[in-house]
Amino acid sequence: MKRLPFSAVQARAIAACHPTPFYLYDAAGIRGAAQALNAAFAWAPRFREYFAVKATPNPHLLALLAEEGCGADCSSLPELLLAERAGLAGEALMFTSNNTPAEEFIAARRLGALLNLDDVGHLEYLARHAGLPAFISFRYNPGPLREGNAIIGRPEEAKFGVTRAQLFAGYAAARDLGVTRFGLHAMIVSNERDPASLVATARMLFTLVLELSATLDITFELVNLGGGIGIPYRPEDAPVDLAVVGAGVRAAYEAAFGGAGLPRPALALECGRLITGPHGYLVTAVRHLKRTYRQYAGLDATMADLMRPALYGAYHHITVLGKADRPASERYDLTGSLCENNDKFAVARPLPTLAVGDLLAIHDVGAHGHAMGFNYNGKLRAAELLLDADGSVRLIRRAETLADYFATLAL
Repeated sequence: MKRLPFSAVQARAIAACHPTPFYLYDAAGIRGAAQALNAAFAWAPRFREYFAVKATPNPHLLALLAEEGCGADCSSLPELLLAERAGLAGEALMFTSNNTPAEEFIAARRLGALLNLDDVGHLEYLARHAGLPAFISFRYNPGPLREGNAIIGRPEEAKFGVTRAQLFAGYAAARDLGVTRFGLHAMIVSNERDPASLVATARMLFTLVLELSATLDITFELVNLGGGIGIPYRPEDAPVDLAVVGAGVRAAYEAAFGGAGLPRPALALECGRLITGPHGYLVTAVRHLKRTYRQYAGLDATMADLMRPALYGAYHHITVLGKADRPASERYDLTGSLCENNDKFAVARPLPTLAVGDLLAIHDVGAHGHAMGFNYNGKLRAAELLLDADGSVRLIRRAETLADYFATLAL
């Protein structure tokens, strides 16, 4: 059974100040997730989690995670600036972009971020527009040598990364251009809950480091294992055992570097979903009830607030606040008010009998929830709130207004 860090009474008190729908993040849960990941990799030299800003781009959360020793993995200029606003700079930042404009490389260089390139051709582009830094990493795409998963797709069909042959050519070119510090990165899966798959990515990268080092006479100081560690969206699913993942990666690391005579590289991860995903909730109210060929509950949130169910067919658990102990005697399609038939959070979901005004908490939306919101049908983005450990609630992003929506129009 999924639990909530707040009660129905608390939720109604919050809704009296901040009208639904709103996102509510649990600060204690987010801190705990970062601490658990750090503990699992405490053995690793100079380990750092670079939180994937794309998952939940809010400087209040980035600052909270910085207090737990986390850096930030950024993929755009706004993400870099959000991280800077949270007090992060220098090698606490990783810039992993693709199809990158010059101004973003310039900003990343200004902030001193570690650069993780998605294309060998970006090396010359970077040198021309922003200058080459001492450190360069490339993102490796193994293609048919590895399998992805349902969310990230087949690696050979992905737009990201470089081939094995391009890796060797890219590092050789970087070396010859004067780059002296090297890293390696890969991102093969997303929302992966099988420790063996996560360890296999590490083993693949460690083997590559040995081959690249021997062939090109360069030394790697950082291996970024990517992110992709999944979370249990369904109540019956178990969370990933991070201790098992950490131990498996450690065994692969020792096998690769224990007798290689090379400096041991630092390790990094860039998890987003794992850190904030289970600790975010979309609180929404029942606006209308309708029965035609099936039973509908119309909510005041829409797919514009949370698009994962429509985009991926993703499951998100839903709790009816104040009715969690009642039997799930009815089946509802939970819908928004967009002019789209796939504007649904759940289909034929067993729930207690609903009434207009009931509050629902949609679970596990702390990553790729608010961040993926949009304004179709003129819908306005919801507020983001942070539930602190003492039970107080802070507004960390206000809800959009009609003035915001019309502000960019040339009238």
